[in-house]
Amino acid sequence: MGDQVDDGSPKRGSWGNQVEFVLTLIGFAVGLGNVWRFPYLCYRNGGGAFLVPYFISLLVLGVPLFFLELNFGQFASLGPLKIWRMNPAMKGVGMSVVLILACIIVYYNVIVAYCIYYFFASMTSKLPWTDCYNEWNTCKCRDTTMDINATIPWDNSTDLALKCNGTFYSKNETTSPSEEYFLRRVLKRTDGLEYPGELLWDVSLCNLLAWFVIFLVLTKGVETLGKVVYVASIFPYILLTVLLVRGLTLEGHSEGIDFYIKPNMTKLTEASVWSDAAVQIFYSLGICQGGLIAMASFNNFKTNTLRDAMIVPIVNCMTSFYAGFVIFSVLGYMANQKHTTVANVVDDGPGLTFIVYPEALSRMPVSPLWAILFFLMMSMLGFSSQFSSTETVLSSIMDEFPSIRKSRMRMVMFRAGGCILFFLLGLPMTTKGGFYLLNLIDNYVGGFPLLFAGIFEIVAIIYLYGVFKFKKDIEMMLGRTLMTNIAFVFFIPAWVLITPLALMGVIIFKAMQYKPLTLDSYDYPDFGDAIGWLAVGACILIVPGWFIGYYCYQGGVSVLVNVNSPKQKWGPANTEDRGERYKIPSIDVFNVEIGADSEKKPIQELEMQTNGDIQQNGNTNTGFDANE
Repeated sequence: MGDQVDDGSPKRGSWGNQVEFVLTLIGFAVGLGNVWRFPYLCYRNGGGAFLVPYFISLLVLGVPLFFLELNFGQFASLGPLKIWRMNPAMKGVGMSVVLILACIIVYYNVIVAYCIYYFFASMTSKLPWTDCYNEWNTCKCRDTTMDINATIPWDNSTDLALKCNGTFYSKNETTSPSEEYFLRRVLKRTDGLEYPGELLWDVSLCNLLAWFVIFLVLTKGVETLGKVVYVASIFPYILLTVLLVRGLTLEGHSEGIDFYIKPNMTKLTEASVWSDAAVQIFYSLGICQGGLIAMASFNNFKTNTLRDAMIVPIVNCMTSFYAGFVIFSVLGYMANQKHTTVANVVDDGPGLTFIVYPEALSRMPVSPLWAILFFLMMSMLGFSSQFSSTETVLSSIMDEFPSIRKSRMRMVMFRAGGCILFFLLGLPMTTKGGFYLLNLIDNYVGGFPLLFAGIFEIVAIIYLYGVFKFKKDIEMMLGRTLMTNIAFVFFIPAWVLITPLALMGVIIFKAMQYKPLTLDSYDYPDFGDAIGWLAVGACILIVPGWFIGYYCYQGGVSVLVNVNSPKQKWGPANTEDRGERYKIPSIDVFNVEIGADSEKKPIQELEMQTNGDIQQNGNTNTGFDANE
């Protein structure tokens, strides 16, 4: 790691083999978003109706941008910040994607902390969300031991009977033990964002443990990461299959499956469905977050990116599709138990997964064992994405400051400091009202900023750098083969026209149908929306902000002053009216006076000397290295 490369900068790490790279990409793309975020978006947008725009977005947005970023990173072997030596004025794009990813990993790790919490909570002879006879349960709670049609469904010998006798709720008003466990025991959720409450010490410790694991894995950088993904990327598929088999044996599972695969076509007229699908493709594939560029930068120059750009997006989206069967089979069971429809069985939102999956686990034989394995899987899914994402942010900064790489101790201390900082930033999300903040950042940062980052990347690489120049760069790596020629028939029109138009369309429709954020029946206050829009503005405006600042630094201010100043002949038209203020200085066309010694040179010689100096020096601004 301390060796030097040709340009004098410290040597970067590399993958042990291509299997490690592909598995890391799958781990980066296939994460909690597939079994946490995708199901609740699908549930919110009419089940199967969401699959139509989801797979269309994969084709017109996901695959073209995925292939673009892989080639961009591999060609230059640089991280998402340093790589913008290609176009220094557009370096703000790199800053934007790294900032977006930094925001995502802060709240994403809180989700990992929930998984760790459930993992430890499952280490008991009886899962704590199996019944309603716990201190956190309310009179609305109904479990499998109760007769939901009875006026008094609970055991009269329990504390619940003392608290709830005389109360009655209809079937569609009742809640499940898993729902109350998550909301009232894990989150202890307050009434809103304006009531943060005290810190949840148990969730905070789980969050700290998660960051400690990430730090340990990343202490050796990409070399360690490549080994860990062998387990982290494969094991989840085994557990998902087991859960699917169990879900398909539950009574009423077919109602959930029908809701999932039979689209409600009227939903396709809503722009929010299409925008959610596009954003989820960005979110799940890791597009415009810098991770793909960073991971590809550790590749061999001749790695077949075309193969990887076909395999990983398909594996990722099919994983989401596969996980959907698991969760909707259980939703069908829950709807059957409540005698209601699948669409009304639980409130949508990020917490849906922590309600439905535990419900399925509690119905399995030897349920604590399966719960331990499941939440171990969920933690590994989260870690597989967090390892890559955190390494992306940290390695980007180290690329900007190569001195950090000069000794192993510096790198270890830097990574430790980064993980501690991310943990501290996540503390507001581990308060009793922190889930509202998590949902806020998830919706705002995971929306417009990702879409705009896609637009900025296409403008910088395809339009400013040049699509055919970029095509030749790819051919340098992959060669000019029949497969690459066929691929460019699709990718070039997509990069030049289809993808940017699709992105602009999604942005416009998303803006037109914007509604203030809600969670369950809670409406966010105005200051909550303001926090969200500030986060959006910071991620987007950094691009034009850097461009303007770089332009001014390169002498743009003097150019603007010059072109906006009056010409020498400006003033009254008649010479006698000009006075001293607008007097035109006389110039000796044969000699000019320069320097303190009043040396005189012919003006033609002066012009030749000046032109020669400009050609020799190239850039008159010596205060900035344009290559950087």
